[in-house]
Amino acid sequence: MTEGLLSSLDTQLYIAVAEVKLLPMLTVDMENKENGSLDVKNSVENGRPLDPADWAVTDVVNYFRTAGFEEQANAFQEQEIDGKSLLLMTRNDVLTGLSLKLGPALKIYEYHVKPLQTQHLKNNSL
Repeated sequence: MTEGLLSSLDTQLYIAVAEVKLLPMLTVDMENKENGSLDVKNSVENGRPLDPADWAVTDVVNYFRTAGFEEQANAFQEQEIDGKSLLLMTRNDVLTGLSLKLGPALKIYEYHVKPLQTQHLKNNSL
């Protein structure tokens, strides 16, 4: 190899570092694989932090829009529900506090809010 040229591993590290600098909100966890290459894991998925507790109101709204609740997502915006608030919501909060139709409200709570709460608790209880 000619001096001054970056090795494959150095190039991969340089690219990973460059990506972090371009996206300061993105954290990178690099792990060596058996073959010596690096596995880069992001703590951001679909533009949102992985932990719902870190979601802003816009992240919550986008989550529900992406899940197919375009109309209902506006209620989360109007009520300024961020990730921490979402994780504190009870079934009654979703069914009555957001003024949603019953059908979508039940689905939002059972298939989204409750699982997010469960996963958050599971990930944060050591």
